[in-house]
Amino acid sequence: MNIGEVATRSGLPAKTIRYYEDIGLVTPPRDTNGYRAFREADLHKLAFLARARALGFSIEECRLLMGLYEDESRASADVKQLALEHLASIDDKIAQLQGMRATLSTLVQACHGDDRPDCPILQDLAEGS
Repeated sequence: MNIGEVATRSGLPAKTIRYYEDIGLVTPPRDTNGYRAFREADLHKLAFLARARALGFSIEECRLLMGLYEDESRASADVKQLALEHLASIDDKIAQLQGMRATLSTLVQACHGDDRPDCPILQDLAEGS
């Protein structure tokens, strides 16, 4: 398969596929003309990476997951530990977003939103508190 077909089938842009090749996540062989010749295994890896990235795993976490996936003697505890660490990171981000939302909601409610120049939103941003 060429990169266009793999892009269509994996749902990833060709640019992303080239990037994954550049950083060694996929290594498709080259035809005699120098073009990439993707195999079904490469397509499977790209779909795996797309799903992992959609779940928010970083490139390095994806590299670790791919290594674990390809290691038939892996311990599922290693996979679970990586996923638990990522889940904790997501929980931290959710807590931060909820805090941001609460602060902004309070500021929006305090702002009159009329022709007056005073604005608690701008005042808070200027004070950095």
